[in-house]
Amino acid sequence: MMHFFATYGTQLLSKTGQHLYISAAALLLGVIVAVPLGVLLTRMQHGANFIISLAGVLQTIPAMALLAMMIPIFGIGSTPAIVALFIYSLLPILRNTYLGMQGVSPTVKDAAEGMGMTWWQRMTQAEIPLAAPVIMAGIRLSATYVIAWATLASYIGAGGLGDFIFNGLNLYRSDLILGGSIPVILLALIVDYLLGKVEALVSPRQLR
Repeated sequence: MMHFFATYGTQLLSKTGQHLYISAAALLLGVIVAVPLGVLLTRMQHGANFIISLAGVLQTIPAMALLAMMIPIFGIGSTPAIVALFIYSLLPILRNTYLGMQGVSPTVKDAAEGMGMTWWQRMTQAEIPLAAPVIMAGIRLSATYVIAWATLASYIGAGGLGDFIFNGLNLYRSDLILGGSIPVILLALIVDYLLGKVEALVSPRQLR
């Protein structure tokens, strides 16, 4: 283990940074798009199930195939990887946002309206805070997926910890495979833990 760090320590830090950058960018885009869209779908009489199903279909595309589809459009590197992982991150966040908003009690909505709240105030002060635990569960799930799938970004020159894993597979080097796999697992666990803390902070006190 010490020999591995002595030999590859600098590369490990660099690859971990690349992995975090790709994963964080894709997840952030997923949150920016999927949360508002999920909220909007709860206000649509028709089309919600179709859009959620469409996001589900996109997620069934094999990761390598989706990455390959990005190359003619975005070339190689981190950009196609981020776009592909963004597509994969959509479904859990979109579905949980929609279900969380739908699960808010009609009594709460009526009470907020009766208090004279505007549409924006009802959304930001009542409905979204109550749906926050379900929404955050979707974000945590997407974060785990994205960190795991980001290893495949190595195939299109995006770097990341996948470089260690695939180099190890090509060279039959178990130390390289473990040197890439273990940090990915640790990253997923740490990010899930941190997002769990965020979930506790944004959840209404009575639901904690």
